[in-house]
Amino acid sequence: MKLTAILPFIFSFILLLVQAGCEPPQAGTEPTQKAIYAPAKVHILPLTDFANVGNAEKQTEVELYVSLLDSFGSQIKAPGVFRFELYEYVQRSADPMGKRVAIWPDIDLTNPVENNKFWRDFLRAYEFNLPFEPAGDKTYILQTTCLCPDGRRLSAEFTLKHTK
Repeated sequence: MKLTAILPFIFSFILLLVQAGCEPPQAGTEPTQKAIYAPAKVHILPLTDFANVGNAEKQTEVELYVSLLDSFGSQIKAPGVFRFELYEYVQRSADPMGKRVAIWPDIDLTNPVENNKFWRDFLRAYEFNLPFEPAGDKTYILQTTCLCPDGRRLSAEFTLKHTK
């Protein structure tokens, strides 16, 4: 009789210990597979520079190489809309971005066919050729923004120097 009276007490005590020691999983603590391999950062490669178009010395463009990095820092190919803006460089300033001198139309790479046109697999980056006529020896800041399908904005800046 004593064992049957103590048994429910022991069982409820063990159940209480088990419940107190285990926390329920919190939402959002474990990244999903999609979030792990989604773009986390935009990087402008140092290959980016001004280039002459064909043999003409008067026509110039910005050859821009952009890579998207995942949360591990690996270069990935992903859909997005790219926006490019060029600013004058202001020397000796806390904010070196001066007046905006150029903005190009957004390039939508959410379509796989369009995405493949700009993707350079050997670089693991996108290549964009943006027409621009620089004025003499000047320094500019190129700002790249990627609008991700999930609503995030990723941006990076790169300093470009033009010399004749």
